Amino acid sequence: MDIAIERVGPENAPCVLDWVERLLRELGEEGDEAGALDRADLAARWSRWNGDGGRMFAFVATTVDGIAGVLTLVEAFAFYAGGRYGIINEMIVDSKQRSGGVGASLIAAASALGRERDWARIDVAAPEAERWARTRKFYERQGFVFTGPKLKLLLR
Repeated sequence: MDIAIERVGPENAPCVLDWVERLLRELGEEGDEAGALDRADLAARWSRWNGDGGRMFAFVATTVDGIAGVLTLVEAFAFYAGGRYGIINEMIVDSKQRSGGVGASLIAAASALGRERDWARIDVAAPEAERWARTRKFYERQGFVFTGPKLKLLLR
């Protein structure tokens, strides 16, 4: 299957947000705290966030059938991570396109960006519920290593 990956910016926020909303619906209770997304506000925040050279990135995967998936990630810095690194925040592949190389292609694009920006690593959190075991196994096949659960503190 021919898979094209394009890095997109804030001008493509409507498309990216459509897919993120699909992801949140699929996550169910794991994505509940997101609530309704304020699309206009998020698009504006993405533009401002990227105003200093870019720290938030998005990739869109397409096949002959149209858009097949989306991945978003941000650049962070931590001493424990050896400096700059990436964090995949959202990734979704159309259910009809799964196991067809779309997810692997999105990860490859994120990895190439990370090497280009001299990141030490890329982190991702996968839901721990048993129904997401396939997702965790996918990431492990891409070279990710399980390092334990992630905790969060909600500020708004």
